[in-house]
Amino acid sequence: MRIGKQDQPFSAICKSDATSITVRGRDLCGDIIGKMDFSSYFWLLVTGEEPNEDQSFFLNAVLCALAEHGLVPSVVAARMTLAAAPEAVQGAVAAGLLGCGSVVLGSAEVAGKFYAQCVADQRETGDDVADVAKRNIVELRKTTKAVPGFGHPQHSEGDPRANLLLKLADERGVSGEHVAMMRALQAALPETIGRELPVNVNGPIPAIMLDLGWPVAALKGIGLLCRTGGLIGHLTEEAERPIGFVLSGAAAQAIEYDGE
Repeated sequence: MRIGKQDQPFSAICKSDATSITVRGRDLCGDIIGKMDFSSYFWLLVTGEEPNEDQSFFLNAVLCALAEHGLVPSVVAARMTLAAAPEAVQGAVAAGLLGCGSVVLGSAEVAGKFYAQCVADQRETGDDVADVAKRNIVELRKTTKAVPGFGHPQHSEGDPRANLLLKLADERGVSGEHVAMMRALQAALPETIGRELPVNVNGPIPAIMLDLGWPVAALKGIGLLCRTGGLIGHLTEEAERPIGFVLSGAAAQAIEYDGE
């Protein structure tokens, strides 16, 4: 049974023969290994083009910003999984990544899609960025309460990662229409939702990366890649200094039974 489209049987990422491996048109051994850092290789794999200086700089900055943030749900899930199945590091990493969703870790993708939608609206209508921001927040609020990229339970004065990334983007002259839209959205919050909110890290990450030419479809991949590095660090520590069952026991103690 044929399912889905089957009329484009092509891939432009990799091929190999008996003597060579070609990745995105470059010889893996001759052009990449030992000559290209991994984040630049990641950009090449995703986009088909080698990054320029600014693209490489901010991809590295963003990967560092998101890789580690303590015992967040993805880390807890991974460490508890390794405690239960110490032979399955790959399963523990997978357990940590499976929760990459709209609330934790995948929220940069949600924000990026919203900012891209707002920018497309402005391009199409030619309206002032402030008006576009207000209009899109009002429309968004019909289906959800949260405006992505704003608010943080701990960093009430502003997420230091977000503030630094925006500062760097301004200093290097890469802040474009997506960063401008993010700032317009923040400015519109008091009028549209009734209060001010600080920018969290999931605001500037997609805004800056989209201004630099990163594909919307690959935004979640940034979080997945860098958090994989963080998870491997936690799992290495878990193997040496296990706390998985401590986390499990603390969860059992924290929750009270309220059934019949």
